Amino acid sequence: MDWHYEIQGQGKPIVMIHGGGCDSRDWSYLAPLLANHYQVITFDARGCGQSPPPSETVNYVTDVVRFLDSLSLDKAVLIGHSLGGQIATEAALAYPERVQELVLIAPTLAGFAQSPDVLASFQAIQEAAPDIARMTDLVVTSSSYSVIKDSPQRELLRAMTDHNIRVLFGRPSFNVVWPTPPAIERLHNLQARTLFVRGTRDHEDNVTIENHFRRVENIQFVAIEGGDHMLNLTHSDQLYPEIVAFLGD
Repeated sequence: MDWHYEIQGQGKPIVMIHGGGCDSRDWSYLAPLLANHYQVITFDARGCGQSPPPSETVNYVTDVVRFLDSLSLDKAVLIGHSLGGQIATEAALAYPERVQELVLIAPTLAGFAQSPDVLASFQAIQEAAPDIARMTDLVVTSSSYSVIKDSPQRELLRAMTDHNIRVLFGRPSFNVVWPTPPAIERLHNLQARTLFVRGTRDHEDNVTIENHFRRVENIQFVAIEGGDHMLNLTHSDQLYPEIVAFLGD
């Protein structure tokens, strides 16, 4: 499989899984910090960023294991943001022997019913197609991005969103499959040491998702003051020591 990826640093391997509508630039600020202590691997999922589109139905969960295999890694720490956190959670449930520790940053959760306002926001974005500029505007001004939209990182978010919407329209569509039953029904089986991080200004759905994760036996929770759904971009300096402290336990 021909993934676009980058490796920085040396030490314990960390594979970072970006969010939906994003690519490895999701980690532009956090990855270099973590690379001071670890071997940090960022990659573009299939059909995202600079990775080629899939030629078959996509299973992003098995893709994680295939990516580890391609790098000859028996196991690694998985760090996932948003949809990447959902992928990382499913991977840790399906392949516990391959996941050393798990760090979830504002994760989504398979099987979770999103709030009506979030669904309405997604619907509005879809209805704006094929006006890419309008779709990008709707994404970066959504309620989940109340902090980053007024931050120095907003242009990176806009550029990344615009690029990946254009990639989506420029390539054949493909189907994505997820394990069943969804992770929300199996969280009590999660074995990996887990760190769950959310921003205090993220959408309320993320608080509800956090409460679901309280069924996990070996888990820690951190709230980053003033962070929204993109705290990995705006609050990397606050995230970094929390992750290092967790992995150093």
